[in-house]
Amino acid sequence: MDIATVMAPDAGRQRPGPEVPCTDMIPLLSANRLTGTPSAMAAATVSSADGSGYSWVASEVLRTYADDGAREAMADLRAFIGRCPTVASPGQDGGGYRFAVVPGPRLGDESMRVDASTTSGSIKLEWDSILVRIGTTLVIVHEQGNEPGGDDHLPRLAEAALRGYRTTGP
Repeated sequence: MDIATVMAPDAGRQRPGPEVPCTDMIPLLSANRLTGTPSAMAAATVSSADGSGYSWVASEVLRTYADDGAREAMADLRAFIGRCPTVASPGQDGGGYRFAVVPGPRLGDESMRVDASTTSGSIKLEWDSILVRIGTTLVIVHEQGNEPGGDDHLPRLAEAALRGYRTTGP
């Protein structure tokens, strides 16, 4: 396993309206970038490849906001996924993206699970996220892998991330 620190930039205060094409919002819809401007961010990524052709990557991101940005980011994400549940691939391969808010564990003050996938020809890649809001903080756990059932660890990873946050704080 490799552990590395990474921080994807957020989408910032610009809140895409109906005039913005869904293709421009793919990073936001995948829960990799969120609206709002956090006052602090930290992230860690764990990856594993066992030589079987299956690779798995998980990341944990902590975003703390000075205002109501955590609540707004979750509301924006729900609204954008409702508006753009499927998005054609910007390339000409006929592939596309699917996004859905699906049932997940109830954690923190508010939580949501986002399932996402992309197809290109016969190749399908899936990734999933659980976002947990605790006051003005978001704890986000992402998982990406191609093996069926590869997302089974996601709820446990989110619970562990939440325990870690509560133990150490922002």
